[in-house]
Amino acid sequence: MRIILDAMGGDNAPQAVVSGAVKAARELGTDIVLVGREEQVRSCLAQCGAENESRITVQNATEVITMEDEASMAWRRKKDASMTVCLNMLRDGQGDAMVSAGSTGALLSGATLVVKRIRGIRRAAMGPVIPNGGKGVLLIDCGANVECTPEYLLQFAYMGSFYMERLVGVAKPRVALLNVGTEDTKGGELQKAAFALLKAAGDAGRINFVGNAEGSDLFTGKMDVLVADGFAGNVMLKTVEGAAKFMFGQLKGILYGSTKNKLAALAIKKDLYGMKAMLDPSEMGGTAMLGISKPVIKAHGSSDDRAIFNAIRQAIACAEADVAGAIEANIEFMKLEKEN
Repeated sequence: MRIILDAMGGDNAPQAVVSGAVKAARELGTDIVLVGREEQVRSCLAQCGAENESRITVQNATEVITMEDEASMAWRRKKDASMTVCLNMLRDGQGDAMVSAGSTGALLSGATLVVKRIRGIRRAAMGPVIPNGGKGVLLIDCGANVECTPEYLLQFAYMGSFYMERLVGVAKPRVALLNVGTEDTKGGELQKAAFALLKAAGDAGRINFVGNAEGSDLFTGKMDVLVADGFAGNVMLKTVEGAAKFMFGQLKGILYGSTKNKLAALAIKKDLYGMKAMLDPSEMGGTAMLGISKPVIKAHGSSDDRAIFNAIRQAIACAEADVAGAIEANIEFMKLEKEN
């Protein structure tokens, strides 16, 4: 297994990226190509004591795509950017999967136009797994596609189902549609039309569709895949992240607000850290870009070395699970119209 890693992507690059790569190479036994400004990358390797790490190679790339670059054009204008070189290498078969903590928009645009979507998939989607105390819920889409058609949502449902089944190990993943109510007639025209398509796919036994779900159902264990347009999905994801930060901030204030509460906090310290770790995005590593012909993982922009390590582990799992192969094998059931 060979993972292509954008060494210059993210707020903490290249040191955190290189540190995560060294840890992954040593503990996961995978080959890694670090793509970035060679002098800087090698300096970081030296700081990690990994100058001669046999599983790590360095590919020089002189430019960096920043958050200020226009996302849709960055990879075109910066031909020797680390992200662009990574995408070209993945397309050309020089690795099994790619990881980047760089610009989400640039990565999605580049993955779509360089690595290419699976033939028949209308739009690639981003699907983070949100922890819920069990195996989690895949939210698809979380922001890649603000405007959607019913066919997009149908394809998101299939892709999310294959991901949860093959990567997370959920048998017959339950698929729900994010809506303003659980009744079959709820929602706008998009939701109503998508509901009909998802129900037909469920009745045919192709997916396990369980109906509409509200935002409050996310943590109830009702579903394994939650299908949404990118606008609603992104609002939900950011709300969950904000609520988690607020909750832990309030909890910290309570537990350290008095001597009595501090003693109580010591008694449950291990459990509190366990809960915090469960909700920590660094533990998941990244978000898969589903619908791309080869595995592309978007790590969080603020990823530390632990997050990069987990993103690499996720990339390996994606490549081994061959989610793209499952999508390709079922593409005829996922299209409303034949391609020209």
